[in-house]
Amino acid sequence: MKAALFREFGPASVLKLEDVRTPQAQAGNVLIKVLASGVNRLEVFLRQGTITRDIALPHVLGSDACGVIADVGPGVTGFATGDRVIPMPGYPLDERDDGASPLSAAPSYAIGGILRWGTYAEYVEVPARWVVKDPTDLTPAQVATLPMVLVTGVRAVRTVGQVRAGDHVLIQAGAAGTSTFSIQLAKSLGARVATTVDSDAKIELVKRLGADLVVDVRRDDFVKQVIDWSHGRGADVTIDNLGGAVLQRSIDATRVGGTVVTMGFVTGNEATFKVREFFFAHKTLRGTLMGDLEEFKWGLAQVAQGRIKPVLDRAFALADAAAAHELVGANGALGNVVLVNE
Repeated sequence: MKAALFREFGPASVLKLEDVRTPQAQAGNVLIKVLASGVNRLEVFLRQGTITRDIALPHVLGSDACGVIADVGPGVTGFATGDRVIPMPGYPLDERDDGASPLSAAPSYAIGGILRWGTYAEYVEVPARWVVKDPTDLTPAQVATLPMVLVTGVRAVRTVGQVRAGDHVLIQAGAAGTSTFSIQLAKSLGARVATTVDSDAKIELVKRLGADLVVDVRRDDFVKQVIDWSHGRGADVTIDNLGGAVLQRSIDATRVGGTVVTMGFVTGNEATFKVREFFFAHKTLRGTLMGDLEEFKWGLAQVAQGRIKPVLDRAFALADAAAAHELVGANGALGNVVLVNE
């Protein structure tokens, strides 16, 4: 089969299309013919080697996919050749950890394309228990935008952030993949949403997604804007996928007793914040990663009902994985980027 892989850490150009062995469906697993695979910022960091270099090379990245069942291994029931399916973007590798809560805190939990070869390929082998049938009528490219950002957004907004109708919610970097879903999800839960952007094109995108307040950080102070918008109180819930120096500003924009959910580090893996002001204001800082199978299914149901729509910016051929990484790494994507197998 063909796969986009890298043999050394480095710039996007290290990604090359090569012929590799096609996996076989082992006991309990299914073999998925990948129709489209998502490209996430995490994979840019992994290819650069900035998160970890404890990856056996050569390596195939990718956690997100839409595909069809090509084969089923011994003991697998409920799937047949040709079924269109979506694998979970992350899951425990040890069945003994399957009941962990939160799932992503399980000792053997791994995001696809890190410890095992991922979805930037024509085929991928996945444990059947972590595969769901596609409930949508979307194109494969649209579906491939969903897994990681959807299950992460559902957990951050609905489960950890506990957003409710009437809440004022700040979602940082509104045009980012996860944020485009978080905006729609918060709106579907009845919240009012503020978001930040840094370009005119992103302003138009987040407005289409339903954002009530759009703050252009090139010109305006989002803390002041959010406090004014929320009648002087601050956001009830802030979803921060930026980290770094922005985290303190997210805390500042959140009301007394409010919650900041942190789930990204685009602007830096280390942050400092004013401890006294934080606990004097009774604020809560909660971390989250990715959701479980039920959260994934719940999110897909919202998509199937039309309440949340995928935001596909560009589709690249698998052979052009390097160009896709360039776009995502340069913050040039308005939504999500995918690779398609033609």
